[in-house]
Amino acid sequence: MLKLSFSNYEQLRAHGVETYPYECCGVLLGHATDDGNAVVEIVRAGNTRVDSLHNRYNIAPEELVKIQRQARKAGLDIVGFYHSHPDHPAMWSSTDFAEAHWLECSYVITRVAGDKTSGAPEDTNSFRLLGTGEDDKRFEPEPIEILMREESAQTV
Repeated sequence: MLKLSFSNYEQLRAHGVETYPYECCGVLLGHATDDGNAVVEIVRAGNTRVDSLHNRYNIAPEELVKIQRQARKAGLDIVGFYHSHPDHPAMWSSTDFAEAHWLECSYVITRVAGDKTSGAPEDTNSFRLLGTGEDDKRFEPEPIEILMREESAQTV
């Protein structure tokens, strides 16, 4: 299960709206727990793809290293990544799978639908990358638990 605050959930969905009709991307920082990943902070990243911005994303290695250092200083780990799918389902694509390498991380995808000039977030789904390496990696659907307040949560 992926746990994150309502604020973080709304922030990653808003990022997709802001970059529509192009894909947004970012990193989820937090802690791995016995029952999944708990997100403490999200960090927006620049989409450095120069081809197919509407259906591909890439986070520059230098930016990812900077985010990882920032996380370590805060006592956090990279527990996942997020991106948007403009006008496409919130399901992983063959490209998403081929480019996913962080085992045990959550990969969150938000469908943003619109009219090519403005969009609105629709579905948001999470998939956990499981396996022992490239040869047997697989995405498994992962419930998202949205923490409304410290004492309560909603699962989507």
